[in-house]
Amino acid sequence: MFTGIVRERGTVLSAEGGDRGMRLRISAPQSAAAAAVGDSIAISGVCLTVVRVADSEVEFDAVAETLRRSSLGRLQPGAAVNVEPALRVGEPLGGHYVQGHVDAVGAVRSVEPEGDGRLVRFDAPSEILRYCVEKGSIAVDGVALTITEIDDDGFAVALVPHTLAETTLGALAAGDTVNLEADVLAKFVERLMPGD
Repeated sequence: MFTGIVRERGTVLSAEGGDRGMRLRISAPQSAAAAAVGDSIAISGVCLTVVRVADSEVEFDAVAETLRRSSLGRLQPGAAVNVEPALRVGEPLGGHYVQGHVDAVGAVRSVEPEGDGRLVRFDAPSEILRYCVEKGSIAVDGVALTITEIDDDGFAVALVPHTLAETTLGALAAGDTVNLEADVLAKFVERLMPGD
């Protein structure tokens, strides 16, 4: 489990493979220092299992299902990624419940300055929008955010200066793709509701 509070910005060193599977090698010194083979680490919101740790680098295998549901298959060497190790017992839950199970890929519609922060609008598929409510939670590239607006095609979030400085969201531009994970609590509520 994750909280959507990014602990480190990593850099993709290599992304080898194709649609059927990929090996990702990422420079993430803080996370690598505490990681062991078999640990879970979220990379831009995608829960991956550590398969190798060497110095300041961590390696992961991303299978076809992961590549179909996320933007990881588009990663190139030099790309920045958000890194969050799995929550450990006793650590504070500062964001919201994030599983690292990406639901879909969305796209940045617009980025507008708003005081010291930015208002970012995203286009999202209907399977995400059904779980979105104003002031509800969503994870964008692994970052826990609060939805500020919703329309028929997407939603908006307000990014504070800290988020802009410490995560990859500060570099977003119109047309960029992002990993989206809807609030798992909303999914459970829908599942438990009686049918017609």
